[in-house]
Formats: sequence, C-alpha cells, structure tokens
Amino acid sequence: MLLENRISAFVELGSFLKQFSRKKIEQNSSVLHNDLFFDVFKQQIKRAKETNGWFTEDAILYTFENLSNLLTKNSLNNWILSYTLNNDQAKTVAIIMAGNIPLVGFHDFLSVLISGNKVLIKQSSNDNRFLPLITKYLEYVEPQFKGLIQFTEERLTEFDATIATGSNNTARYFEAYFGKYPNITRKNRNSIAVLTGNETHEELSKLGEDIFRYFGLGCRSVSKLFVPKNYNFDNLFKAIYDYKDLINYIKYRNNYDYNKAIYLMSEFKLLDNGFLMLKEDTSYASPIATLFYEYYEDLDSLKQKLDIDAEHIQCIVSNVIDNAVQFGQTQQPQLTDYADGVDTLAFLSEL
Repeated sequence: MLLENRISAFVELGSFLKQFSRKKIEQNSSVLHNDLFFDVFKQQIKRAKETNGWFTEDAILYTFENLSNLLTKNSLNNWILSYTLNNDQAKTVAIIMAGNIPLVGFHDFLSVLISGNKVLIKQSSNDNRFLPLITKYLEYVEPQFKGLIQFTEERLTEFDATIATGSNNTARYFEAYFGKYPNITRKNRNSIAVLTGNETHEELSKLGEDIFRYFGLGCRSVSKLFVPKNYNFDNLFKAIYDYKDLINYIKYRNNYDYNKAIYLMSEFKLLDNGFLMLKEDTSYASPIATLFYEYYEDLDSLKQKLDIDAEHIQCIVSNVIDNAVQFGQTQQPQLTDYADGVDTLAFLSEL
C-alpha cells in the first residue's frame, strides 16, 4: 500500500472522529461510512463506562477531539517528513497496550501502520472498545488495510518487533520475554510542574487541566509540584477551584476518602481543599486525589536533579524550564511528542 493511501485513510478517520466533541455529537453528511459507524460509535461511548468506570463520556470525547486535530493531512505529512517510510517488506510489530486512559495506545497503532508495517495488538481489558471499531472503519475506507491489523488475547507469537507499555514490574517481564527482538519497552513515568510563585491565575487554572484531566491517571498528568520555599498554595487552590465537582464522581471520591484516611492515621501533614490533597513527598507518583510537592532551593540545582531523574519524568510544565510544556497542554501531545522520549517512528522505519 502506498504511503499516500495510508495517510488518506487516517485523514478520513480524523474527519469521522471530529463528529464527536464535548460540545456536541453531530453527524456530518460528508463523512464516509457514517451509515455503518456513527451510531455504533455513539453507542460505545455510552457503554465504555461499563468496561472502565474512569472512562467518562467527557474523557472519551476529549480524546476523540485531540485525535481528530492530529489526523489531518498537514499534520501527518509534516510528521513524516524526516523519515523514510516506503517499506517494501512489512514487519509484524506486536503492541502491548496499557488501559489507563482512552485509546492510550493509538499513537503506537498509528505509527506502525503509517510506517508500512503490520500490527499485532494485545489490548488492555480496560480499554478494548474503540480500537477494533477504528480498525473496521479504516478497512472500509482503505481495503488494503485488511490483513495488516490483528488483535489477540492469547500469548503473542509470530512477530518481528515489540512495543510494550506497562508498569515497572511488568516491564521486567517484557524485557525478559521480548529482549531478543527489536523492542521499545516503557515503564512508569509521571509528569511534574515547576512553579516559581510568579505564575498568573490563568496559568494556574490551566495547570488544573494538567492535574485533573483523566482523573490524573495518564503519564502526562501532573502528579507532583516543585515549588520554592514559602510558596503560597492558596493561589493554586483558588485557581483550580473550578474542578471542585470532581469530588462528586464516586470513584474519585472513594480514592480521596481512602487516601485521606491513610494519611491522617499516619499523621502526615496535608493541605486539603475538599477535593485535592497536597502532601510533601519526594516521590513522583502520587495517588488519585493527591498531589505531591517538594521544595527547591534554587533553579539550577533543581534542573540538575531533574536531569538525573529524567527516566522517571514524562513531561514538565513550567515557565522556567527549557523545552517545558505550556500550562494546560500536557494532555494534548503532538505527533512528535513520543512517549518516554523514544522516537517510535524512527524505530519502526529502521526495522
């Protein structure tokens, strides 16, 4: 299949997904194959919560919005400019996907197919509703995709390379089993924000999006703050107050109550606004409804620390750190924002 055909098919997918937004779900008569897929997708959005209670309609539609913005002809063409992707001998790439946020493995799926390879997918049971539908849609738009995409629930066999995402614990098993193949193996990472106290109310409000989107379950969710001594947390609490209704969501509330009880029994010092707890802690991964923070003496020393700890950090939100993500943008990665900083497309193009 020609590269231009692969790109065109994903552009059509982007147009299809664009019909599903948080503002409204509305059918566009110009979109291909709506008669077969629109109502099915709409139904699965409603049912997704049955599979994973964290997958709210808002979270799913937010994901669809982001993907539709990426799957445009200009974005895809600009993304692939620096790669050689005319693959005459397609390899089979096995992808083991996480299930922490909706369609978290889509970028790997896209990368394998755009690179001209075949994909063998092992989904998480927490996120298994949408990618098979997307696959069917792509096959209707571009029949040459048939036979290139396979799903399995069994042990992975007959593949040439792997992309596996999991915890630090499962990564050990991935490395033992897949180590003899070309592979990308991802472990736990978390995102952080470095604050100075000079951030505007608007910036701190946008930081709330980085903290609370997907209930903080994504690797790009900010789970820890670095702040200067005597930082005034009141400004942060005021700026994120619009997210107070999260506490009414039962799964979030249960985690808040449970973690608060543990902290209080352990006599940890907490800052609490009724829907988010702030706890001083040196760890990067904080529990749901908790945000860790750590004080820094000076920015130069902090930058050195972050360089040393880079393997634990997915992205950084800040106005004072080089190559940091803008406030409110962590959950809107571009096609070139590769997980763990590993260039997936370069890896695939060199198989």
